[in-house]
Amino acid sequence: MKLERLISMIYMLLNNEVISASALADKYEVSQRTIYRDIEAISAAGIPVVSYQGVNGGYGIIDSYKMDKSLLNAYDAETLITVLSGLSTVFEDEQAMDTVRKLQTIQRDNANPVLNLEMGGHPLYNQLLRDLREAITRRTVIQFDYISWKNERTKRSVEPASLKFRRQAWYLYGFCRERNNFREFKLSRISDMKVLAEHFQRRVELPPVERDPYQRNEGAESVDVLLRFTKRSLALALDHFNNQERTYHEDGSMTIKLQLRDADNTKWLIRVLLSFGEDAEIIEPASLRQELKMTLGKMMQIYSDEV
Repeated sequence: MKLERLISMIYMLLNNEVISASALADKYEVSQRTIYRDIEAISAAGIPVVSYQGVNGGYGIIDSYKMDKSLLNAYDAETLITVLSGLSTVFEDEQAMDTVRKLQTIQRDNANPVLNLEMGGHPLYNQLLRDLREAITRRTVIQFDYISWKNERTKRSVEPASLKFRRQAWYLYGFCRERNNFREFKLSRISDMKVLAEHFQRRVELPPVERDPYQRNEGAESVDVLLRFTKRSLALALDHFNNQERTYHEDGSMTIKLQLRDADNTKWLIRVLLSFGEDAEIIEPASLRQELKMTLGKMMQIYSDEV
């Protein structure tokens, strides 16, 4: 197809100082007259193609349009292409894609990407990311409803400062006017976001503090927990507890040992284990087994009136 040939020719010109019309014609198995028409089309698209006369003449692209290959090696280019491609897909960033196309000119020949980042999600989620990025760039105040890790629902007015991708989730960092301080907000807990017409002056930003709601409280005791998972749930268990000590058994099951940093904060673990149904069991401690039994009892009461 002509479009594929034109794109390939652009990369050829970017990767070579000068290449003759006959060489291009041989490569793409077309006539030199066709190559001349293709060069005219590429030039019309705004790419500065130069014609060189003489025995060693041909076509090339002016050096100021090319990226200096001494600045980046092939590994650097591939890494940047991976990151920028992932971001450009989420944010529909044409400038990022232009950069990707330029980086591809110094990529290894026929290199297949060894990494692929998919940093987005549902189209509405991606739209939220784009709206937030625009608000950050334009320095406009935003309002939204937010559910905190304490399950408190509040309305926030925020001067957005930056977006952060961490632990497979996006976070917004900005100055919260209700709290009169910088705060971090998990995007999955944001709803009814509105971009206001009000602009703000950028404040001196504090480094974001990663708050762990399960972090051990000062003076609280830790506790060792032993969990057993059936063969049917190994993959899901490793997704949740991938950095913990594990033991595989002959029947295909697995036990995982972890340490709760705060023995008083076990609700999160109970909720995770309930998602496994009958495929997970608390071996120890007995107090945690009892807590799970009590939770199951309360759940049964919700449906106790049903026949």
